[in-house]
Amino acid sequence: MDTSLDNSSRSRLVLRVAVGAMFFMAGLCFSSWASRIASIQQHLGLSFAALGGILLAIPIGLMASLPFSGWIITKIGSKRLLTGALTVYGCTLVSLGLTQNSFQLFSCLLLFGFSSNAVNISVNTQAVAVEKLYSKPIMASFHGLWSLAGFAGAGIGSLMIAAKIDPFHHFAIISSAIIVSILVAVRSLNDDKSSGGGPVFVMPDSSLIKLGIIAFCSMICEGTVFDWSTIYFRDVIHPTKELIGLGFTSFMLAMASGRFVADWFAHRFGLKTILMISGSLTAGGLLTAVIFPYLIPAIFGFIMVGLGVSSVVPMIYSAAGKSKTMAPGVAIAAVSTIGFFGFLFAPPIIGFIASLATLRASFLLIACMGVSVVVVSARTRL
Repeated sequence: MDTSLDNSSRSRLVLRVAVGAMFFMAGLCFSSWASRIASIQQHLGLSFAALGGILLAIPIGLMASLPFSGWIITKIGSKRLLTGALTVYGCTLVSLGLTQNSFQLFSCLLLFGFSSNAVNISVNTQAVAVEKLYSKPIMASFHGLWSLAGFAGAGIGSLMIAAKIDPFHHFAIISSAIIVSILVAVRSLNDDKSSGGGPVFVMPDSSLIKLGIIAFCSMICEGTVFDWSTIYFRDVIHPTKELIGLGFTSFMLAMASGRFVADWFAHRFGLKTILMISGSLTAGGLLTAVIFPYLIPAIFGFIMVGLGVSSVVPMIYSAAGKSKTMAPGVAIAAVSTIGFFGFLFAPPIIGFIASLATLRASFLLIACMGVSVVVVSARTRL
């Protein structure tokens, strides 16, 4: 028996599990917030336009974090950035449950978005390091764990709502689980060496820009469902109170399922094909939910959207992590800089159009972004 080979395989597996756990906790944190947006909106008495403006804080925090994350990861490494940022992420979640006015909510969401992106950059850098140890793509499976956690978070949120547990106590439970997981996993993460610094602002090359544009279009659609799905169900579909979160739950379940098979499809059919199929599913799902505003068709539409957006971001990050011109962490940050503008635009666009017209009209506009994924992917050499 080759003992050294066994030890190598065991170490590789432990690293994969540790990184997977961090993806899961990050997804659980965000989905816990998303599952209670409607509750917090009602508690603070916010209109659609006001909520849309406040939700803008998350992408502002994300964008502010991008140059910082791309720089700091070259100084301290992705392991230290991940553990620190995820701790702040979980603690900020608790603060969201304590907000009593719009200013407090906006301020907390700024920090929530900032720490969220630092987690995103660092955990994907860890995943790129793990993927290099395998002979097949595995990036999408990590994102599948993030989405699976999102499904779990949505389900837990629905139970909390049904049990009339307020957001603060709900978020405190989730934050405690995140802190415990960090303490358990930290020793097993990849201790990448820092290079002593890097540029604060990074201009991606043409290939990374194209990847970023595709991510941008998809992330608008993804961000729309994250921020507005529960409100869409409540005010357009009109299910019973216990079923308000069903659209978001269906979306997250479909997203998780799609990501667990996306690596196989990408390996078999190629990146361009899977991106074009993804854009078609996204656009078709949003149109279904808009044209047929009833419970079953809307659930089916959100399932299509979940399957559609499931593979885009992990495939884009995996490709960016293989860049020959930038270090993985910096390349991922560069692509994210473009892609996360989708999250920047989605919340206010939905809120303002809903105020001027209807929530259905705003979702119809976002469906065009799914079509854009198909068009840009078809015209790009991947």
